[in-house]
This record gives sequence, structure tokens and C-alpha cells, in this order.
Amino acid sequence: MDITTVTGFRAARTRDDLVLAPGERFIAGGTWLMSEPQPGTTGFVDLTTMGWPELEVDENGLRIAATCTIARLVAFAAGRLEVAPRTDWTALDLVPAAANALLASFKIWNTATVGGNLCRAFAAGAMISLCAALDGVAVIWHADGGETRMPVAELVVDDGATCLAPGDLLRAIELPAATLRSRAVLHKIALAELGRSGAVVTGRLDDDGSATFTITAAVRRPVVLRFSGIPSDAALVAAAEKAPGYYSDPLGAADWRRGVSSVLARRAAADLRRERDRMEPA
Repeated sequence: MDITTVTGFRAARTRDDLVLAPGERFIAGGTWLMSEPQPGTTGFVDLTTMGWPELEVDENGLRIAATCTIARLVAFAAGRLEVAPRTDWTALDLVPAAANALLASFKIWNTATVGGNLCRAFAAGAMISLCAALDGVAVIWHADGGETRMPVAELVVDDGATCLAPGDLLRAIELPAATLRSRAVLHKIALAELGRSGAVVTGRLDDDGSATFTITAAVRRPVVLRFSGIPSDAALVAAAEKAPGYYSDPLGAADWRRGVSSVLARRAAADLRRERDRMEPA
């Protein structure tokens, strides 16, 4: 789409270039920005020219630049890039599962960025599901030059809204090594076979035996449920049903989203029990 209000375009190369003038907005992949009118937007500031490393691996975990495309993250998880994941990062199996939960073609995968998906903050944002499930930390650059970190699950505050202030920028997402070593599964459902996800539930079993379940798409913001171990179905269903933020729209009623989230949570728990039993010595 032609954004007819835009009269300027700048390539950012230093942090000083990230100070926005009135009417300017950051752009990376631009798959959403260029899909519909942007009233009040008079200029774009390109983040892809900052030269941030897409993916950085160290003993602390994985650092994903906000400008990394979904396609590159999927390729990394599959071991197809020059930057290789650690062999014990079993939770990277979630990456293709989450990417396939995104209602998008391969062309979108090759353009849309991980950071853009998080910052658009749609309830069904697939990268939100992934990063919240793995206790991802958002690295935020503030307009005043400061920097803060917060859980991705807290970055998104509502469907289509984040806690970012005007001029703030998502610089990167950090996935801890501990959660990358976990066993993780993802289950999703949509009313239409190729429709937007109506509910996404992830389950994660950490080395210490604790279990984490994250509900997205069905709720307006991520809901993270933590347990000291894999809970009983009754306890898990009770927690899922009490989760706040279930909503209705043309793609699903709130009571349907609540019900299917409980079903998906039970399935995720069953997967984790099988994985736990498989890993335990005979």
C-alpha cells in the first residue's frame, strides 16, 4: 500500500539517529506498517541499517536482534546458519511451531521481524507466544538514552498495545540458556483450518522439574502459569479457566477460547509427562 502521508525516510546508523522527529516512526520489515494507512505518520526511520547482529549465542543464552526476520530465526533453529545453536537447546523446537502458528506466507517470514511481531502486540502474535513461553527478556532502548529489561510477557499490555513509551525502541530479545535447555511443546487451534490462531498454549518442563504453561492468542495479553512440577489436569484446568483476558471477536467467542485453552493445556501437560517419563532412568 502507498502510505501517502510519508514524506521522509531516514536510515539509522547510530543511536543518535534514533531520536524521532514529530510524525516519524521506526520501521524494519514493515509488513504491517505498509499494509494499511498510517494516519499521522510523515516519516520512517529504518532500523535495518543499524547493523545489529541478528543472532548471538553465548553461555547466557540467545540474543535475537529486533530486526532479525522470522525466516532467519527458523533457519537458525534448524541449524542452517553460520551461527549455530547449542546442541542441548531442545526448546528451539518451539521456533518452527510458533512460526507456523503465524498466519503468513513464506514471503512474510522473509520480511517480517521478530521485534516487529512483538511490538505490534496482536493477541495472536506468534513470536509473542514463543518468547513469552521461554521467559524471553525484552531489551528496551529509551528515547532519553537509557536502557531497561523486562519480561516479554509484561511488554505486551493489551491486544495491539505495549508498554513502550513514544520514542522507545525494542532493541533485542534475550532467551535464557536455562529455558532453552527445557522440554517445550506448543498446541494451537483456530476456527478455520488456515485461520488466525484462536488459542495457543505452550508447555515447558525445566531441568529442576518445574513446569510453565503460557496462554496466548485466546487472551488479550500473555498469561504465564507456573508450577513446581507438572500439575494435575484439574489444577491446570482451574488455573487456565481463571486466567484473565479471554475475549470475543469474529474469530472466536470468549467462552470458546477459555474452553479450548484448557483442552490445549491438558494436551501440553500430557506431552510433558511423556517426555519426563522418557527421560527418567528405568
